[in-house]
Amino acid sequence: MILDKTKYMPRVIDKAVKKHLQIFGAVCIEGPKWCGKTWTSSYHSNSEFFVADPTNNFQNRELANISPDMVLEGETPRLIDEWQEVPAIWDAIRYEVDKRALKGQFILTGSSTPITKGILHSGAGRISKLRMRTMSLYESGDSLGQFSLEDLCNDNITPSITGDVDLKNLVEYILRGGFPSSINTPIENSYLLAESYIDAILDDAQRVEGKKYDKHKMLLLLRSLARNESTTVTNRTLAKDIKEVDDETIDTDTIATYLDVFDRMFLLDNQLPFSTNIRSSVRVKQSEKRHFCDTSLVCALLKLTPEKLINDLNTLGFLFESLCIRDLKIYSESFGATLYHYQGYDNKEIDAVIELQNGNWCAFEIKLGANKIDEAASSLLSIHNSISKAGGIPPSVMCVICGMSNAGYKRSDGVYVVPITALKN
Repeated sequence: MILDKTKYMPRVIDKAVKKHLQIFGAVCIEGPKWCGKTWTSSYHSNSEFFVADPTNNFQNRELANISPDMVLEGETPRLIDEWQEVPAIWDAIRYEVDKRALKGQFILTGSSTPITKGILHSGAGRISKLRMRTMSLYESGDSLGQFSLEDLCNDNITPSITGDVDLKNLVEYILRGGFPSSINTPIENSYLLAESYIDAILDDAQRVEGKKYDKHKMLLLLRSLARNESTTVTNRTLAKDIKEVDDETIDTDTIATYLDVFDRMFLLDNQLPFSTNIRSSVRVKQSEKRHFCDTSLVCALLKLTPEKLINDLNTLGFLFESLCIRDLKIYSESFGATLYHYQGYDNKEIDAVIELQNGNWCAFEIKLGANKIDEAASSLLSIHNSISKAGGIPPSVMCVICGMSNAGYKRSDGVYVVPITALKN
């Protein structure tokens, strides 16, 4: 075992892993490189096999290629780390799960989604998939967790003083990001980890489909995505942005190809549009809001420092929103909810929409400063009223997620205010 379980930092996804092991024969934990998939999977496993182990000239990979079924022998749950290096392992596990007819036999991890060539079966009903992300503020110990998002979405929290928040701390959380290896790294050195990550991604991208891509153009696209973080910018606009800022040309077909590669490497974590339960005459746009999997990558691509961020409140606001969206995704998925964004043709927007399993939905505005709380609350109430008048289903809960608030409470107009540094699942 690679993990000393006494030193394991608990993750929000732990509960889901335990649950799925009781329901399915195997669980596949997917997510970006370095987000902690192997440590979490090891924590829940009793034996391990590392496909990418370089020992003896990658002997494990050779063994898996020659006889995938052999690597499955061991105490269960058995961890198969980075299975996508040998895609045939997927079918071998699916077959073995059927043969054993037992739950909780295997845990797979994957930091990229391989092409489907060579994979014969989806694994539906046998192998469940869980998406893991970088550490939330609650997981890293930077949120005290006085308020549960699940309780909040059920309109059930008690007002509480949470204490003052230093803007410099929020800036550090954004620059540092949530990769486990960066949590205790001095902020002046954290950018080195993010830069190294980007270099590794560009190298690994060449192997996703066995094709050679233009790394320089991939980097230009990543920088354009960073400049457009937390926006609904189109592929055509990305191409125009690269031309205007970097004076280079990338056609939209190439952009679409590279975006697909980045998606399959879990580098991007976009926000889907919401419209399912509005059911009104209000027309809703269907554009995804673009996000990197971690704010530290945006900061590295844009060469941002604490001083630059504090002096550019517009960029800081977009990145603070991205930080909050990551945490809201982690927390909401832990209780079966789904996170979206809302953008109407009437120019009204909601930063985050959380749809609950019972069909109710909650609306969240995200603001860095407490001076914007009134404006955000007014916007939420306006959207609530317009949807109601149009015969739609309004949000059951409205909330402003704030950076600089020193308390969590419900305003007289019914809108909650909760600091991101006081939130948990």
